[in-house]
Amino acid sequence: MTDVLQLSPYAPDEINEEMDRRFSPARYWEFQQDEDLKAQILPNIRVVAAKGDVGLPTELMASLPNLELITVYGAGYDKIDLDQARSRNIIITTTPDALTEAVADHVVALALASSRRVAEGDRFIRNGDWLRGKLGIGYSLRGKTLGIFGYGRIGRKTAEILGGTFGMHILYCDRNSDPAEDSQCRATPLELANESDVVVIAASGSSDTKNIIDINILEALGPQGLLINIARGSLVNTQHLIAALESRKLGAAALDVFPDEPNVPNELISSPYTTLTPHLASATLETRLEMGRQVIENISSYTRNGEVFSRLNF
Repeated sequence: MTDVLQLSPYAPDEINEEMDRRFSPARYWEFQQDEDLKAQILPNIRVVAAKGDVGLPTELMASLPNLELITVYGAGYDKIDLDQARSRNIIITTTPDALTEAVADHVVALALASSRRVAEGDRFIRNGDWLRGKLGIGYSLRGKTLGIFGYGRIGRKTAEILGGTFGMHILYCDRNSDPAEDSQCRATPLELANESDVVVIAASGSSDTKNIIDINILEALGPQGLLINIARGSLVNTQHLIAALESRKLGAAALDVFPDEPNVPNELISSPYTTLTPHLASATLETRLEMGRQVIENISSYTRNGEVFSRLNF
């Protein structure tokens, strides 16, 4: 009987085909309602193949007494019970290097789509509004100040692109950096927003960062400011965001992530000041294939010799 549990299918499907060929994993989505099968399969599981946006439910983890490894297809781990994993000495791996460039590229796409009114212009034509008048003008990112909250791989790659190609001035806020040692570093998200035209959220989701982007930060960014979130929806207080947009105390928001996906508040959907994408920042064929390859290689290496790559320190 297999000792690998795959919680949900990956895309593209060739990753699933390779998983089947290498490990013949138990497919949780196919038997999760069958209590008899769960009783037969779950006690034997040593490895779980998960996704960053879905994680591993606490109750399911607790029902896997022999679990040794959780390998995540993605960079996020906020939906995994780290306390339980730590207490049971369970190893967690992620695929952070695989998606850095794709997610940073999506930041640029969202920044341009909002600042140059690309998505709004598309709707303008499709709705027939161009027949009644012109849309109006956007603004250039060049020479503006970009504040990055979370200065890890994605944050740094974003800075490289927008700071280099677009000539934006870069500031950042990161819990592992000291403003006394770097003139570009700011101590808090509020300080960052006060000095920025555009703020990109690239920090990890956790209990410490839940709702950290609140009304004070949004108002500090201001009526000409743009908020971009490609991290986790939980970092932004959604009701504060809606209020700031509706009161015009925040200029615009470009969002790829939401707290209760796939549910998105109607106020954000209907707002003329939002640009929305359905959590697809890493969704390129090349990136997803590499993410799948890393998941497979971690499982293979662990089952062969107990070693893994890109181990999470927590």
